[in-house]
Amino acid sequence: MNDIFFDQIAIGDQLPSLTKPPISRTTLAYFCGASNDHNPVHVDSDFARASGADDVFVHGMLNMAYMGQVLTGWVSPRAIISFGVKFAAIVYVGDTITCRGEVVDKADSEGIYTLKLKLSAVDQNGELKLSGDAVVKVSAPA
Repeated sequence: MNDIFFDQIAIGDQLPSLTKPPISRTTLAYFCGASNDHNPVHVDSDFARASGADDVFVHGMLNMAYMGQVLTGWVSPRAIISFGVKFAAIVYVGDTITCRGEVVDKADSEGIYTLKLKLSAVDQNGELKLSGDAVVKVSAPA
């Protein structure tokens, strides 16, 4: 993570993408403990099927955490002013998620330099799973 200077970034610039390994049942079990979200639709196949799903599916917040890693890999967590997502489709065990970001706007408000980012997360087939946006603070022009 390097200093990002306002004048060295252009609208349309891409953040480095992040591809996670295929999501396993072990990952889901660990995330249950880490998040304290023990909903059985994420770990119990019989329960998930009885609920109308094909099988267990991934916590939406795990996918949001992956998207957050794109941001914190590019800027310091302290630089994040806002970060939000919209869940678009279910992620299943075995899916490989790739998160991306793009600069869509720049602003200078009284010496505070910000970038607006458009974020996305897609699976191995290119299907959109999450969309999001963020505003980050960057360094003054060099």
